[in-house]
Amino acid sequence: MIIVIATVQAASGRRDELLERFRRLVPEVRAEEGCLEYGPAIDVETHLPAQGDLDPDRFVVLEKWASIEALEAHLIAPHMLAYRSDVKGMIERVDLQVLRPVGPGDPL
Repeated sequence: MIIVIATVQAASGRRDELLERFRRLVPEVRAEEGCLEYGPAIDVETHLPAQGDLDPDRFVVLEKWASIEALEAHLIAPHMLAYRSDVKGMIERVDLQVLRPVGPGDPL
């Protein structure tokens, strides 16, 4: 299994508009072969001392994929190419973390 944390920095003041378009994309992505989980999350205010600054222009996409190959196919799926074209100019930056679960033989 592959875990992806995609942090999306929307252009100033455009997060809600971007999220509306993203919501339309989610069912298509969830129907992709190898998609185990896919959905956006936004900051929530807490009193936890380790929590960083809240950002009204940021959201995070939490993803789980069956394999790297499934993730790679997702990135070039027609609906993803159309989405990227549709939201061009609405996104300032996207940062990806691509992870795998720690296995029994991995050092802790």
